[in-house]
Amino acid sequence: MRKLVVQKMWLALLAGLFLWVGAGAEGADRSRPLVPRTLLDPVNLAEVWQATLPMRSGERFEMLRGVNDRLYVRSDQNYVWSLDRHSGDVVFGRSIAPAGFPILGWNVYEDRIITVIDNQVVELNADTGARHRVTDLDLSIIAPVVRNREFFYVSASDRRLHLFQADNMIEMLKVSADNDSLITSVLAGEDMVVFATDMGNLVAMEPDAPVKLWQFDAPQAVAGQVVREGNSFFFANKDTNVYRVDAVTPDRAGLVWRYQTAAVLDRKPRVTASTVYQYVPGRGVTAIGRQSGEALWTLPEGVDLLAESGHRAYIFTEYRTLVVMDNTSGQRLYWVNFADVSDYAANVIDAKLYVADPSGRILCAQPTR
Repeated sequence: MRKLVVQKMWLALLAGLFLWVGAGAEGADRSRPLVPRTLLDPVNLAEVWQATLPMRSGERFEMLRGVNDRLYVRSDQNYVWSLDRHSGDVVFGRSIAPAGFPILGWNVYEDRIITVIDNQVVELNADTGARHRVTDLDLSIIAPVVRNREFFYVSASDRRLHLFQADNMIEMLKVSADNDSLITSVLAGEDMVVFATDMGNLVAMEPDAPVKLWQFDAPQAVAGQVVREGNSFFFANKDTNVYRVDAVTPDRAGLVWRYQTAAVLDRKPRVTASTVYQYVPGRGVTAIGRQSGEALWTLPEGVDLLAESGHRAYIFTEYRTLVVMDNTSGQRLYWVNFADVSDYAANVIDAKLYVADPSGRILCAQPTR
């Protein structure tokens, strides 16, 4: 035990030194590598591309998110860049709202980006960022807006899920949970629409009618967004558990597993083909077997998943280090200084890592083997 404590103390001291060295990132040479090759090589990572975005003095990143083949970056001044996430080429860059305007959600459907700006549903052209349509629904919107082929689904403070026709934004109907709870997360498929509530309900309904298909009830509020993978639904709950619920048939769903953590959860899990990664406040990141529901490992200083490659998970930590974990053995394989990194995109699509610093540098790296 004493040896483990001493190791953690040394790690904290080293990380503190790295943070001090990297604290001047805003004044750094923006042409130099965000993470030098001398640090990437030992952990079998290689730079794919590095881009430098024109950040203003004092401007910072609010969002880095990979969707399909794009990496979307938004600053706190509500300036948005869309990059080809494989090459780093800028697809567009433009202001989408005045600085200070609240923005909720960022979903992509076909050639449209869907977001909520200052309580209005805004659709942006995915190739140019230009506004395609802005709709004031006269509702207080509380969850990211989603859509399928026929409808937009909007959760509002009136505890109703409102359905609007996609072509003309005419409201067709509204539904509610049986217990009239607040709808905090919505998933829109062509086969079903699934929503979660602040009382722990996970409800599936017909996409075009107020017909309930199935319902699963957890003890407390669902934390963050629900993640759907096929007919499996993964979510964190305020009761400290991570859940996997499967739709066994179109009208029946059941619990596959429940994993209890050591703290109240506040965000959604990251789900890959083999593993579920859950951040637990004050306890780090825990990896859970997607099939078994059993813990593979816990990294106490972990903050989030950057990417997964085979049985290796790349985890960003509170010390601004990158730690490589082995999902098979549960062992820590390597760690490396990421002191200049301030922002990142959690990637469950493939093995690419995306990290950024306050000066506007964005690095894409990937495993070499």
